[in-house]
Parts: sequence; structure tokens; C-alpha cells
Amino acid sequence: MSIRVVLADDHKMILAALRSMLEKENDIAVVGEAGDGAALLELVARTAPDIAVVDVGMPGMNGIEATRHLLAARPRLKVIALSAYADRRFVLEMLDAGAKGYLVKASAGDELARAIRAIAQGRTYLCPEVAGTIVEAVRGKTSRAGNAAPKLGRREREVLALLAEGKSSSEIAARLYIAPSTVEVHRRNIMRKLDLHSVAELTKYAIREGLTSS
Repeated sequence: MSIRVVLADDHKMILAALRSMLEKENDIAVVGEAGDGAALLELVARTAPDIAVVDVGMPGMNGIEATRHLLAARPRLKVIALSAYADRRFVLEMLDAGAKGYLVKASAGDELARAIRAIAQGRTYLCPEVAGTIVEAVRGKTSRAGNAAPKLGRREREVLALLAEGKSSSEIAARLYIAPSTVEVHRRNIMRKLDLHSVAELTKYAIREGLTSS
């Protein structure tokens, strides 16, 4: 069964480009397009998609506000944020609103189908521009990353870095040469130590603690 997707952006050329790219994917079906937040709410109510790809900077009701409205009405809907920039404030606000993914438009052509599949499987997906910053932050390469260091061990920091990058437990296990069950133990310990309760919260924590370069 195809993943049903709607697209929302106020630039018609971007919508056309995204649709054209996704139409080449056998497992993804674009079921509608919207040019602003209000039209997106109506479109989702009419088409009941699995995923909405939402431009953060739409006029009127922006993507952040639209995402809050969408998820309040349809909690099972998944949202991927789309923006011209990997701006820290926008990333945090979209994640707080409930988005499961964040892509910059420059990389959307290569990343969007991959993000849709990952998020349809229940994972979080961040584009490399954002994920790379998070990995550096968690590994202590930015000015504020040291806040996490006293709480987490070396292996826990490695697991957190890969979780924030959007990797699944099995992928982390393969990367670190440990069992998936060990990854789950580390994940639970990280959440307990940081008093966080989901991968999305871990991702937001990593951004907050290390986005500003030293």
C-alpha cells in the first residue's frame, strides 16, 4: 500500500518539483497540494493522508501553527517540516509542534522520499544539515555540549548521537557492533538520566544543548 502524502508550500514551482520527484516513487502517492495553512487544513480533512510535508514559512497561518492544528485534529498524522534554512528556532518550534522530520529545501530532492519512508515507519528524520550539527553537539564539539557529558557515559553519548541522527536501534547496533537489546538498554538509561521520554525529546535536547558552535 502506498504512503499517502500531501504537500504544502506557497511556491507553485516548489510544489510542482516535489510532486514530480515523488511521482517516480512506487510506494508514495501524492494525494493533494495546498498553498497556505488554511488550505492545508481543508486538504487534510478531505484526503486523510498519512504524511503532510509542510513549508514552515507559509503566509497567513505558517507551518508551525498549521502543524499544531493538524495534529490536534489528527494525532496519527505525521508531519515533515520543509524550510529554506536549518534555523535553530524553526527546528525547535516545529519539533515542539509535533513534526517528526525537518528538511531544508536545498536537499529535499535527495532526501524527501527517504524521510517519508522513515517517518512512515515511526522514526524521526532530520536532514544532514541539522543532523550533523546535532551529532557534533552530542560529541562535545560545540560550546554547550558539556552539559550532557557529566550525566552520560561514552557509549551513551554515541548512542544518543545516532538516535538524534534518526538511526533505528538495529542500525545503531550494527554501527557500534553491539546487540539491539543493548541499544535499547542504553536508550532507556539516557532517557532516565536526562528525564526525557521520547526520541523526539532527545533530538530537541541535543539541538538546545549544542547548536551554537564554539
